[in-house]
Amino acid sequence: MKRFLTIDPYEKDMAARKKTGIDGIVYSTDPGFGAGDGTPPPPTPPPAQQRLRIRVETKHRGGKTATVVSGFVGRPADLEELGRRLKAHCGTGGSAKDGEVIIQGDQQAKVKALLTSLGYRL
Repeated sequence: MKRFLTIDPYEKDMAARKKTGIDGIVYSTDPGFGAGDGTPPPPTPPPAQQRLRIRVETKHRGGKTATVVSGFVGRPADLEELGRRLKAHCGTGGSAKDGEVIIQGDQQAKVKALLTSLGYRL
């Protein structure tokens, strides 16, 4: 009795997308590379100890204006919370990633007012 293996064309794509290793890293030449020691990230400093910068830019956004708040130091969850508060205060959309909060439109005055009321240094 002969058996044939049938390959689903979608299965091949799924296997190619599968991540291997630690966070998708297959090989590293860094001698200090490790999987992490399991310690939690340090706590976020209080707002009075952080200096944030606000800028309005249109580069790489299809000509649309965006207000960018950079310089945040802390946990990603706290950055997401700050982004959520800024978006709600301005009434616009945006995102929080890579230590920056991006708010759609020229919202510099509203962002500055909220950040100073929260105690951040600008």
